Amino acid sequence: MPKQRNSITPKGRYWILYLLPALFFYVIFMAWPLLDSLRLGFFTGNTPATRSFIGFGNYVKLFTDETSRTRYWGAFGHTWYFFLINMVAQNCLGMLFAVILTNPTMKGREFYQTVVFIPTTFAVLVTGYLWKLLLNPVWCGDTLVRMHLGFLARPWLGDQSTALTCVALISCWQWMGIPTMMFVAALRNIPEDCIEAADIEGANAWQTFWYVKYPMILPVVGMITILTFVNNFNAFDVVFATENVNGAPSYATDLIGTLFYRIGIAGQHPIGIPDAGMGAAIATITFFVLMAGVVPMLKYTQREA
Repeated sequence: MPKQRNSITPKGRYWILYLLPALFFYVIFMAWPLLDSLRLGFFTGNTPATRSFIGFGNYVKLFTDETSRTRYWGAFGHTWYFFLINMVAQNCLGMLFAVILTNPTMKGREFYQTVVFIPTTFAVLVTGYLWKLLLNPVWCGDTLVRMHLGFLARPWLGDQSTALTCVALISCWQWMGIPTMMFVAALRNIPEDCIEAADIEGANAWQTFWYVKYPMILPVVGMITILTFVNNFNAFDVVFATENVNGAPSYATDLIGTLFYRIGIAGQHPIGIPDAGMGAAIATITFFVLMAGVVPMLKYTQREA
């Protein structure tokens, strides 16, 4: 028999060719921009002609300059608060909805799944505009008074004490459908034998969920936590849609994403000249913060599964 050529198997060599297109796009659009961003953090100037190496000068300025330090730590704290609200409200409610939607005795599950998921199909700018109207006391104040809910007619997005919480809850409302559907898929993949065994042992609904279902979907919980963590530390559009890139009012809704945009892309008011080096320094710090949070969580959930 003639000798077989190398096939598309782990023992052959030709399968590498099928990875080259994906690898090419990954390097061009992911790896190279990341490495170039790390490099730009050590330079000042916005064009190759004016760019000069300053070492850790951007990082030193970020943490020693009074204005830069105040803006960065303010945005950093706001981002953590934004993440915690999304983690608690969005993901916990998503888990609750998923448990309800996977109850075999519930009627109309497909309808309620659609209702929960519909907000994720809206454009963020549309969502922000709608909620700005709903939370505007001038636009909806009379309606609330007629409903004997006049105490709710206040400038929620204009008050420094409530603006960030409202923006975070708007984000939760829009994106809750994604973790809900992921939890639904994970719960439906649990073998029925496990559920029946828990019923035979006399476990109630809470015990069945906590000791049987939850440990089996822990990898999905970890993945949703990681996605929430990464997406919230890169959040920009929801603040842009509901407030502005300056984190109004008085930087109360300023996040790492809006701070990076103002400094590295649009330019800080009132000068309006972007600082690519400082922006790259902020992006680099955010990258290492994300790595410090993602890697332990990924290892923990995979080990516990």
